[in-house]
Amino acid sequence: MAHILDGLFTVYFAIHIPITILIDSQVILPRFLIPDFLHNAVVWYSQTMKDPMVLDPPGWYCSFVLCELLLQLPFFFPATYAFWKGGCKWIQIPAIVYSSHVVTTVMAIIAHILVHNFDGSHYGGPSTTKERVMLACVYLPFLIIPLLILFKMVFSREYNDKGKKD
Repeated sequence: MAHILDGLFTVYFAIHIPITILIDSQVILPRFLIPDFLHNAVVWYSQTMKDPMVLDPPGWYCSFVLCELLLQLPFFFPATYAFWKGGCKWIQIPAIVYSSHVVTTVMAIIAHILVHNFDGSHYGGPSTTKERVMLACVYLPFLIIPLLILFKMVFSREYNDKGKKD
């Protein structure tokens, strides 16, 4: 099971690198820096999934994306390596910090999706329960996988056996 989780975490961090740079960064970068095909992809996603936050983000959402770019993106590279290699105990504390931060931010995003009134949004938003649940499900893997990382780092013998050396 440990190797399966390490593989999942490797893929999770590896795919986060291009997603953060090419997609998520559009929330805070000036429009003229974004190629049309990337902007159009985000517009398509926003319209399809009824996610107005990526085109008309609230200030708090922008702060989450800024943290993703400045704090999380640099972490994705060593995290990808550590979980690909396996058994790298030095990743434990940074992974706990990362996963705690992401769980907190994604919980806020999902709560916003489930309870916010999007009627005033320029780009629309989920209005039915089904649309809200569908959009929340888009964000759900970014809650579940960091929770798995957190639990592994805190409770796994691999990272908590005091008798083993690094």
